[in-house]
Amino acid sequence: MFAKSDTPVDWLISDAPVPYLEAQAFMEQRIDAIARGEANECVWLLEHPPLYTAGTSANEADLVAPDRFDVFQTGRGGQYTYHGPGQRIAYVMLDLKRRKQDVRLFVATLEAWIINSLAAHNIKGERREDRVGVWVARPEKGPDVEDKIAAIGIRLRKWVTFHGISINIEPELDHYSGIIPCGIAQHGVTSFVDLGYPVTMTDVDVTLREEFELLFGQTTK
Repeated sequence: MFAKSDTPVDWLISDAPVPYLEAQAFMEQRIDAIARGEANECVWLLEHPPLYTAGTSANEADLVAPDRFDVFQTGRGGQYTYHGPGQRIAYVMLDLKRRKQDVRLFVATLEAWIINSLAAHNIKGERREDRVGVWVARPEKGPDVEDKIAAIGIRLRKWVTFHGISINIEPELDHYSGIIPCGIAQHGVTSFVDLGYPVTMTDVDVTLREEFELLFGQTTK
């Protein structure tokens, strides 16, 4: 069980798409303040304009269409991923010194957060031991076919986490064709709408908050 904090986590939501560099600058400033004990922990829900990001393990060969969207280098773990409208991003800035200094447990708890949130909307998300993220079986496409619905990519500084998760609600899935997402060519990507579960971003936000509080503790009201 991941340790909860006695202090509520600030819960922020941005309605308009946030440029990537602006989000990166905010995270850098916020995690430094958290590490100094000058700011609350924080979860920030947002969308980005269409773009690709490269994690620390990115293979340049996986960037199939380098001129399609802006590409940003980032210090998070993982490989290439896509961000864009219709995808809910949650940047998670938590101080593991206040909780439990166990990175693997933190990532497993992020996975549980996503899986529980999907289950609340009747989608069965699953872990895979050999790859990070949350997956959905697609038997209607064939045996052993599965698609990724959510990605995880984090970084830590002084035991404060940043970057976080992304969940596909209704993004333009064709935009993933410019990369090999997370370096995995044998599986595809999906979304709530692609699976036949049309929901609003607000609906998902409510669920994310409820499930976050069960795992990580209270958020600011």
